[in-house]
Amino acid sequence: MSLSQSTRIRRDWSLEEVQALFDLPFNDLLFQAHGVHRQWFDPNAVQMSTLLSVQTGGCPEDCAYCPQSVHHNADLEVHALMSVQEVADKAATAKAAGATRLCMGAAWRSPAESGFARVLDMIRAVRAEGLETCVTLGMLTAGQAQRLKEAGLDYYNHNLDTSETHYRQVITTRTYQDRLDTLQNVRDAGMNVCCGGIIGLGEDVSDRVALLHTLATMEKHPESVPVNQLVAVEGTPLAGMPSIDWIEFVRVIAVARILMPASVVRLSAGREDMTDEVQALCFFAGANSIFYGEKLLTTPNPDAGQDRQLFERLGLRSLQPDGGVVSVGMS
Repeated sequence: MSLSQSTRIRRDWSLEEVQALFDLPFNDLLFQAHGVHRQWFDPNAVQMSTLLSVQTGGCPEDCAYCPQSVHHNADLEVHALMSVQEVADKAATAKAAGATRLCMGAAWRSPAESGFARVLDMIRAVRAEGLETCVTLGMLTAGQAQRLKEAGLDYYNHNLDTSETHYRQVITTRTYQDRLDTLQNVRDAGMNVCCGGIIGLGEDVSDRVALLHTLATMEKHPESVPVNQLVAVEGTPLAGMPSIDWIEFVRVIAVARILMPASVVRLSAGREDMTDEVQALCFFAGANSIFYGEKLLTTPNPDAGQDRQLFERLGLRSLQPDGGVVSVGMS
């Protein structure tokens, strides 16, 4: 991290200020975002995480983008909650491939006690492998958040997905406030927050403005901000959504970096459809984390070899949890 962190962290952004950033000429926006990025991070270091679905399918929520919902007809292989040993083995493999964090997801509305106790053991097992831990398990009570903290969880992921206005067009089985309440429980327990959204849900620019404004005006910015591009899965209500404009996607990355300068901005779902050039622009605009491996829960992701080649071409290195960097070697 640079010693010249002259950009002040603000939590008082107005909607008009966020909109003005989106309205900047593309080159001006990238110039500003990259300058902020250099003040807070090594611009040639990217943190690599692996995402593992520890339980797949059967979710009672109706998120219109998700093939794991029981409300949709996606072709999905359902599997029960993994064993702790299976997860420990996956963690060891991920670490050997260069990942520094293992993110575990279960297709739950909220954790039931039987499965929750096993997830707590998974967290301990992954930490024993020397990796940072993150889980996404749906809505949490304050007590559940505290138990995750006591198990050693580093990050809890709970995305807002889109703006509060557009939210009901995507999800009806829980409210925006439900999501905010879970995030507050995570904060109150003393854990890091991983929270972002999905671009391409049929929203307009004002929804992207509102989403980033909500994140950037939280009492404390999320330490990790995933920016996902919709992966339109056959059998889900959003299967027919048109592809997004990649320049507009890069704009979201850049604005997120300016608004939340100390947060790790994670280039998440949708990289399988991105050219190397688009990814390079995202890294320049301030993205400094990716998911590393062949699958993101249930959707495709570039394989590790492909990512290593891209990193080598761009001169990127792996950002470690302690802020150090190591080269990403070819295998």
